Amino acid sequence: MSVEGRLGRERRAQERAMSGGTTRRKDPGGNSGLGSFEPHGGDFGFAEARHLLWRAGFGGSAAQVALIAGWGLERAVEHLVGYGGVEAGTRPAEARGDIKRERTAEERRAERAARQSRDEESLARIRLTIQQRERDDRKQMSQVQRWWLARMIETARPLEEKLTLLWHGHFATSYRTIENSYHMLRQNEMFRSHAAGNFGQMLFAIIRDPAMLAYLNNNQSRRDRPNENLARELMELFSLGVGNYSERDIKEGARALTGYTFVGNEFAFQASNHDPNPKRVLGKAVSDGDDFVKAILAKRECAEFVCAKLYRYFVGDYPSGVAQADEAAAGVIKEMSRELLRARYELRPVLRRLFLSGHFYSARVRGSQIKSPTQLVVGAVRSLNTPARDLDVLSDAMDRMGQELFYPPSVKGWDGGRSWINTATLYARQNAMVYLISGKRPVGRDALADAEPFRPEELVKAAEALGMSEGDAVAALLMVMIGRADINERGDLEEFARRRSGGGRVDHATLVELAMLIAALPRYQLC
Repeated sequence: MSVEGRLGRERRAQERAMSGGTTRRKDPGGNSGLGSFEPHGGDFGFAEARHLLWRAGFGGSAAQVALIAGWGLERAVEHLVGYGGVEAGTRPAEARGDIKRERTAEERRAERAARQSRDEESLARIRLTIQQRERDDRKQMSQVQRWWLARMIETARPLEEKLTLLWHGHFATSYRTIENSYHMLRQNEMFRSHAAGNFGQMLFAIIRDPAMLAYLNNNQSRRDRPNENLARELMELFSLGVGNYSERDIKEGARALTGYTFVGNEFAFQASNHDPNPKRVLGKAVSDGDDFVKAILAKRECAEFVCAKLYRYFVGDYPSGVAQADEAAAGVIKEMSRELLRARYELRPVLRRLFLSGHFYSARVRGSQIKSPTQLVVGAVRSLNTPARDLDVLSDAMDRMGQELFYPPSVKGWDGGRSWINTATLYARQNAMVYLISGKRPVGRDALADAEPFRPEELVKAAEALGMSEGDAVAALLMVMIGRADINERGDLEEFARRRSGGGRVDHATLVELAMLIAALPRYQLC
């Protein structure tokens, strides 16, 4: 059977496997409850180190996995979580903040004069200028997209970018609505600055963020006409969850946020638009947005809501909060929330304990999470050392898979989990992996532009260094790409390799085809 035929067969197998949900493996030794948050007492070898790098980042090469496995669990976790002392090794973003600037008083006067005098030539020039700025801003948004994708691929601080992506989906804001690339970049940089820091400080920052203020129309909120969007989402989607606030809290919170707007690229508090009268939110007297945030942070439910989000992102794909998790997960989330409250909403201590816990390394957790499109693409480049190739092609592929950076579908962000997988997105996922591994673009695109070869020989050598038998290319690739070399997954692949190699050592072309076949396995969609 041809490689293309095998890919089609594997895609159909993926659809069947994914439609039934994520496979959970029973823990060895009867350790299936795992409700505790106790430190991991088992081995920390290649498999555990690989799991840590995939969940706390975007995967790592075989050499990187072997390196942190040699460090031991505590040093490996501290390196990832305490990333402040690590040089990121990435370039800063370059973006103009004046493309979508507000028009000057002189420009507005000139337009009024042209309209009054019916000067169609001047009005046409004004329209062309506005249209050119809109084109320039869309172009800059694409450049910022490529910059962030490259940063995720190149960074030596993967948890920082993984968390930035989490907060981008949590405090979802879309360029499609606000149409200001500089504001989107500034928000992205704000998320990065608070990524593993204090969640409370991030809430204070989000109510001052121009992108969010524009997205939820708070820049239009006035003392006589409060807009409730930001107040509602601040509690429902960002901090407390449904059922932990009332409609009255929304109305009072909206009054507290009146006057919170922006001028140009900076936050501005307009006292003339702020409602100064007494308000009461969540049982506490409040005056302004800061008091509103403090009232939220005083609720125990806030810590539980945040930790449920962290758990779903790093551990298991549960649909909502603690009530929807199983007993083991609910116990861990409760422990995480207690740790978050003890740490006064500092995120780093919670993440450190999570990545050191036995629950995190349990068999039911490892290899059970469906990769997001970003995780799939960035993880492939980082773990396989494929060429990054054309970032525009990768961004387009991620959009086809359902996750375009800076364009979340709604204020709810991306649903994640099983929603990533359907017939269309599986096809896009396989096309992306074929492109990264072989350089061949989807049908209808020029394949000659990506001639830089992928060299899987390096993966085989790295895996062999872990003690595998020399020349066992299938087992080596499975170990690196999936994390295990199970006999059930080796049969067809070994037969394919034997036919291609004639019983000798497999050549470069066969290794590339093997890598594509493994990338088409249902389990490659998991991490």
